[in-house]
Amino acid sequence: MNDPPAPAANATSAPKPVRRPRLRWVLLEFLGSMNLAITLLVVVAIASIIGTVLQQNQPYSDYVLKLGPFWFEIFRGLGLYDVYGAIWFIGILAFLILSTSVCIYRKAPLLLREMNRFRTQVQLHSLRGFHQRAEWRLPDRDPAAAQAEVTEVLRARRYRWRVEDRGDHRIVAAMKGRFSRLGYLCTHVAVVVIGVGGLLDGNLWLKIKEWRGEVVVETRDLMARDIPPISRLAPGAVPAFRGNVMLPEGSAANFVFLRVRDGFLLQELPFAIELMNFQVEYHTTGQPKSFLSQVRIHDQQHLGNQPLEAEIRVNHPLTYRGYTLYQSDFGDGGSNLELRAWPLIAPQPEPVAIQGKVGDTLRIAGPSGSLSLELDNFRLFNLLPEPDSRPGDRKFRGFGPSFSFKLRDPTGEAREYFNYMAPVQLENRWFYISGMRDRPSAAFRYLHIPMDPNYSPERFLRFNAQLRDTAGLRGLLSRSTPLAENANLQRDLDQVRLNLVELFVRGGFAAVIERARAVVPAERLQDATTLYLNLLRDTLAEVFIEVLREEGVDLEEGVGEREEAFFNDAVSALAVLPEHGSPFFLQLTGFQQVEASGLQVTRSAVTRIVYAGFALLVIGIFIMFYTSHRRLWAWLAVEDGGTRLVAAGASNRRQAEFASEFAQVQAALTRRLGSPVAVGPTPVVVSPEVSVTSGRLDHDPALEE
Repeated sequence: MNDPPAPAANATSAPKPVRRPRLRWVLLEFLGSMNLAITLLVVVAIASIIGTVLQQNQPYSDYVLKLGPFWFEIFRGLGLYDVYGAIWFIGILAFLILSTSVCIYRKAPLLLREMNRFRTQVQLHSLRGFHQRAEWRLPDRDPAAAQAEVTEVLRARRYRWRVEDRGDHRIVAAMKGRFSRLGYLCTHVAVVVIGVGGLLDGNLWLKIKEWRGEVVVETRDLMARDIPPISRLAPGAVPAFRGNVMLPEGSAANFVFLRVRDGFLLQELPFAIELMNFQVEYHTTGQPKSFLSQVRIHDQQHLGNQPLEAEIRVNHPLTYRGYTLYQSDFGDGGSNLELRAWPLIAPQPEPVAIQGKVGDTLRIAGPSGSLSLELDNFRLFNLLPEPDSRPGDRKFRGFGPSFSFKLRDPTGEAREYFNYMAPVQLENRWFYISGMRDRPSAAFRYLHIPMDPNYSPERFLRFNAQLRDTAGLRGLLSRSTPLAENANLQRDLDQVRLNLVELFVRGGFAAVIERARAVVPAERLQDATTLYLNLLRDTLAEVFIEVLREEGVDLEEGVGEREEAFFNDAVSALAVLPEHGSPFFLQLTGFQQVEASGLQVTRSAVTRIVYAGFALLVIGIFIMFYTSHRRLWAWLAVEDGGTRLVAAGASNRRQAEFASEFAQVQAALTRRLGSPVAVGPTPVVVSPEVSVTSGRLDHDPALEE
């Protein structure tokens, strides 16, 4: 059987092979698409909002307190505590730069070509489809004369034009505002420049050094001199950073701390900053009004032995050698404190003198082992609203100096305390106030110790000490008036009273009530509780009267109203004393304040690049919003011994404004050539060059993404 003949080479029935686009062009089309760019911009914008709302680069303990352990771990996994340094943010920003660069690569040649292209290939039926058009029949004019009139009008309107003779007709193509196309380029280049500046100005350099193992974040609480070299950055090691340092008055530092996740790095500076003086002013509300640092810059290499003196204020930074120093914070720089420790759980009321400075950790003997006394802070002014002031008319009062400290037991658990130096008046009575909280997220609970006539807490503390002196208390009860005729019954009653006092000083009224519930039947609980509390109050009153006798108070006419009010306040303080948790009351008796200025030092080698990007962005937006690329065409041909003139125009934006301008062009031509002929609607016909949809240059490859 013979094989079928081979098809002829020129057979038309064979399908033509479909050419698939190359992978390179597909990739360029994807990277340069507008949808991708907008998506990336939205993600970057959302991340920037998060970075603005959620304070960045704070100690992890602060985030745990604000968010709780659950959300803290989720946010940390997402890198939201350092959004601008997160891997995903750097990747998205880099991808946005790449996408915008590809878009510029694809569109810039088309835009530049379009700026100088007059589009003389336009067809008559296309011009008649424009919304902005007019037509004349000129029986007494030849095309050359009509062309001269048209060009005169274009010259008056500052158009550039080009004439092309097609034999049977002539085309006059004109345009102005061609540089409006640069708005597109400027905005896209600005995105690239700002993105590159953002990458270089962030902690990308630190990320690279961490990946390469050149630096290790320090997480221990160390002094600057003890930080190892692997956690130090030499001057110029990174082109951009933002660090902080707290400088006490009279001290100097040639470094700042860079907070990184749950640790820090030490960035060395090529000069030293000395704080000579720090000043702070307050509003009447107690908020800081302004603070100022008088500093001295020591730079042997550039300044020699003559340091540079300058002032740094809020919003008035100091720039030196490319480093900018901002006034960002203030605090205590190690004030010297003179303290008096009054025992609260011992039967002896004699205080112990203690001296230390803010930042010190002192060892003090406690009831269950040695305690660490950490002096945290000192404040000279405390302006707080009056308790009875109205929200609309709040009055503020100065509560004087205060200091805060922590007591840490041998297991490491700590309680935070906040004590005022001077007594505070509340409800026409004066108290020494001490606040306590057992965790940083909790509110302070306050102990109010009544002030005695000598402006001291001593009467209360002696009252408290005698309640804890079992032997002295037993002797006092034996000397008091018997409450029972039977000696054995009186002895048992005195023991009950001693037990009630012991329960009270250990747990307050709650301990007494719990004891009644434990030993008394339910049907007699209310009567027994009332009896216990009455016995307790009578016993406390006897001890208090003994304290007054020891002071030499005249009691012949009984206890006065002032002493009675003091007794009630003292009993209230004793009831909450077990929850206070401190074995002593720390009273501030003297201080020597040392203030500290919080300075933020920044360095950015790409600041000018970012500024240039923003300048390009502003210029590009201005060009895009306030300029437009406008085109006019005039089609001239000989017809019936005269000339037919068809004029049309289009603009890529600002259509209403262009309609007004075309009306002015039409009016100028009318004055020169006469009234145009009436023309009816023309079907829209799309040519390869120009689309007439709404009279705009929509079919413009340079405008496509």
